[in-house]
Amino acid sequence: MKIILDVENTTTKRDGKLHLDPFEPDNSLTLVGVQESPFWTKDKSTVFVFDHKERVITDDDADKRLQRVLDNTTLLIGHNLQYDLQWLWECGFRYDGEIYDTMLGAYILQRGQKGSVSLENCAERYNLDMKKSDTLKDYFRRGFQTDEIPLDELSEYLRQDLAVTKQLYMRLEDEYRADESRSLITVRDVTNKVCKALTKMYLKGIAIDRDALAQVKKDFVQELNEIEGRLQEHVKRLMGDTPINLNSPEQVSQVIFSRIVKNKKEWALAFENVIDKDDFRKTVKENSNLMVKTKASICEACNGKGKVFKTKKDGTPFLKPNRCPECDTRGYKLAKSNQMAGLGFFPLSKDWVSANGFSTSKGNLETLINISKSKDMTDAENFLTDLKRQSAVSSYLSSFVEGIEAYTKPDGKLHVSLTQHVTATGRFSGRNPNMQNMPRGGTFPVKKVFVSRWNYNQFGMKGKILEADFAQLEFRVAAFLSQDKVAMEEVSTGFDVHSYTAKIISDAGQPTTRQEAKAHTFAPLYGATGFGRTKAEAEYYTHFMDKYKGIAKWHKRLGDQALNDGYVMIPSGRQYAFPDVERRASGSPTHFTMIKNYPVQGFATGDIVPIVLLEIDKRLESMKSCLVNTVHDSVVIDVHPAEEDKVISIIRDVNDSLTDIIKDYYDVTINVPMVLEAKIGNNWLDTKDVV
Repeated sequence: MKIILDVENTTTKRDGKLHLDPFEPDNSLTLVGVQESPFWTKDKSTVFVFDHKERVITDDDADKRLQRVLDNTTLLIGHNLQYDLQWLWECGFRYDGEIYDTMLGAYILQRGQKGSVSLENCAERYNLDMKKSDTLKDYFRRGFQTDEIPLDELSEYLRQDLAVTKQLYMRLEDEYRADESRSLITVRDVTNKVCKALTKMYLKGIAIDRDALAQVKKDFVQELNEIEGRLQEHVKRLMGDTPINLNSPEQVSQVIFSRIVKNKKEWALAFENVIDKDDFRKTVKENSNLMVKTKASICEACNGKGKVFKTKKDGTPFLKPNRCPECDTRGYKLAKSNQMAGLGFFPLSKDWVSANGFSTSKGNLETLINISKSKDMTDAENFLTDLKRQSAVSSYLSSFVEGIEAYTKPDGKLHVSLTQHVTATGRFSGRNPNMQNMPRGGTFPVKKVFVSRWNYNQFGMKGKILEADFAQLEFRVAAFLSQDKVAMEEVSTGFDVHSYTAKIISDAGQPTTRQEAKAHTFAPLYGATGFGRTKAEAEYYTHFMDKYKGIAKWHKRLGDQALNDGYVMIPSGRQYAFPDVERRASGSPTHFTMIKNYPVQGFATGDIVPIVLLEIDKRLESMKSCLVNTVHDSVVIDVHPAEEDKVISIIRDVNDSLTDIIKDYYDVTINVPMVLEAKIGNNWLDTKDVV
C-alpha cells in the first residue's frame, strides 16, 4: 500500500532562532495526516490527533492506528520526508520501507536550475490545484502555536497539503516516464535512499564537549582581539587620522587600494564596456580619487563637542543643541596631507570591481598577499594576512562556535542537519550550523569539540571518532570523466600534484609552499582561469591545460554538448540544464565555469559520496557505532569502544569495493582507482591514520 503522509508539530523559539525538531523538550507532535492509495479515486484522508488542546479521549489509540497503517505501507510518499521521518521515528513509530520524497523528485528534475521546491512553489510550477489559504500564517503571526489553532482548521490545512502532494507525486511520475528524464530515475531512487540514511544520522547526533567548545571560543576571541588591535595600529599608520571601520568592505577597500569612489551610482556602470587593461586603469583613475593621510584637530566651532547651541532673537540659547555644521558632529576636523594613504595596490582586473570600490574577498586577499611576498612588501603582507585571518576567525565564531552553542540540544548532541535539495550540483548542504563550510584539512580547532557519545564503557574504554574521506576524489573523477592519460597516470603512480603546482608557481617568480599551492591545483577543473591573478599563478593555470590536454578537450566537449542540447549529462544519469547558453565571439559558451564545474562536483560529491555513505550505514546497521556526519568528501562515525576493529574493517572493505559499489548503483565501470582513507581519535581533530 502507498500512503501520503504529513506531520504538524509545535515549535520553540529561543535566542531569536526557531527550533522545529523533536529534540526540544517543549516541542510535540500535533497531527499526522495520511492519505492511502488508490489515489485516483478521491482525496480521502485520515488525521491522527496527538498533542492538541482539542484532543478527545477517543483519540487515545491514535498511535496504534497510525502504526497499523505504517505496518501495511510499501511506499511512503511526502514532501520533505526527512522532516516527517525524524518526527515519526523520534516519537517511537516504526517504518523502514521505501520512501518517495516529492521535494527531492522535483529538485532532480530541475537539472541544476535554481528555484524553490517548496510545496507551494511546486504547485505553482506544475499548475496544481492548491486551495490553501493564509489562515495558518495569520495564526502564527498572532503568536499561536500549532496545538492552539482550531483543530478543524489545522486538519483542513493538513488535508490540503496531502491533496497537493498527491497531485505532485502523480505529475512527477509522468515527468520521469518521459524519454528525456529516464536517466534521472536512478538518481532519484538513490537520493530517496540517502534521505533515510541522513534522517537516521540526524537523529543520532554527535556529542559535543562543551568545555572544549568554551576553550575554543576563548582562544578565538583572544586571537581576534589581538588581530584587531594590530590592524587598528596599522590603519593609523596607513591612513593617518581618517576613521576606518574594518567591518566595512568599502572602507577596507580604501585602505588596500588607496582610492575612494567619486560617484557610487555611476561607479559600476563605468566598467561595463571596459575591454582591456589600459582601458581598465584609465576608468579606475577617472572614477576614483587617490586618498591621502589626514591629521585631526579639535573643531573650534563646537570645541570638540560635535553640537552647538543656537540662540533666539532675544539672545537666549535654545534648549536643544544642533549638529555642528563645521565638523558634522564629529567634534574634530581632518586636514589633508600630501602623503598617499593606504597600501597603494591597484586592482588586477574589472572582476575586482564591487559596488563601492573593489572586492576584498578571500581570494583577492590571497592574491595580494602573494604579490606582497614576491615583492618583499613585508608591511603589506602582514596587514593583509591579519585582515584575512580576522575575517576567518570572525566567521568561525559566528558560524561554528555560536552555531554549535545555539543548536546543541539538552541531550548534549548536535543533530547535524543536511539537505539534498539546495545546491545546483547535487552535493549536500548544511544548516544549524552549516558544517559543509568547515575548512578542509586537519587543523581546524573547532573539530576538537566533537567527541564520542561513549565517554567510557564499563571496562574504562572510551569511544572514538573516525573520519573516512576520499583521496583527491574530484581530481580522480575528472581523470575518469575526461579519460586524460596524464591525470590517470599520476593517480596510478601517486604523483604529488600539489608539490608540482608549488614548483610551477615558484619557478615563475612567486615562492609558494605545497600547502599554499593546494588552493590552485584543481581550480582549473571548476572553470577557474589565470585572469585576475598574479603573473606566476596565471602561469600555472595556463600550464594546467597544456599538461592535461584530455581535460581541456573534455571541457570543450561539455561546452559543445551544452550548446547543442541545452544540457550535459554525467555517467550516473544526472543532468544539468543550461537553457540560456550561447556561444561567445571567442567560440566558448556562456556559463562555461558551471559547465566545467557541475559534472566533476556532481559525480564526486553528489553521486559517489552518498552511495558510500549508504554502504557504510548498511554495514553498521547491527552495531552500536553509527554515522554522525558527512562533510565534503568524508563521512564521520562515532565508534563504540568494543567495535573499533570492526569499524576499521568495514572502511577497508568499502575501500576495496569502491569500483563494485559504483557499478552496482549506477552501472558505471570506473577505470581510475578511488581511495577511501580513514583516521581515528578521541575527537574529530586529534586523529591518526588507520586505513
